[in-house]
Amino acid sequence: MTASEMPKDDEAASRSASNPSTLAGYEGCADDYAETTAPKPDADDQPALVELLKALEPGSRLLEIGSGPGWDADWLKERGLIVRRTDGAESFVQFQAGRGRQAERLDVISDPLGGPYDGVVALHVLQHVEREILPAVFARIAEAIRDGGVFLLALREGEGESVEIGSTGSEYYVALWPRSEIIAALAALGLGLLWSRSFDGREGCWLTALFRKGALR
Repeated sequence: MTASEMPKDDEAASRSASNPSTLAGYEGCADDYAETTAPKPDADDQPALVELLKALEPGSRLLEIGSGPGWDADWLKERGLIVRRTDGAESFVQFQAGRGRQAERLDVISDPLGGPYDGVVALHVLQHVEREILPAVFARIAEAIRDGGVFLLALREGEGESVEIGSTGSEYYVALWPRSEIIAALAALGLGLLWSRSFDGREGCWLTALFRKGALR
């Protein structure tokens, strides 16, 4: 997605857009999105991935939900982790195939997640899951993580839900969650907070957080 294609708030948009329409929007912009989000050659500022790396042993097996172009998976693989790359949009699966990477189409709402994994990564993707469905998705993710494993999440902070419209007219459903609700929902599933960071980005405030399943160490 190019900068001009990134979703923008549209107060007049209805709430009718859902996960399928969001996926349809991403299907048409994989190349542009990859170009816009490509890591800079001289930059290695990945605080969330660094925290994830510190919480895992070399050779740990991860499930990445919403892998997109695969830049984060590349970073993790280069540092000795095994990443199962998945995305809901076929365009990103094909983009990664063109780069010589193996990715799979996965619907996090309905497809089996497999596991147990040493960790699950879902960065900047679950805000597109409908509000009433996300708790069940969290539960599925928790079940896919082994005891002692970790979950790295980046989710939009705030209240309410909306449809955001890209410059080409694509609709993107977005649900916002208060930080306290995110942490409480995951704690109820046995995922305790290890580390967190909030930051203001182009699309609003984001919570990036790392959780561990079971007793914290």
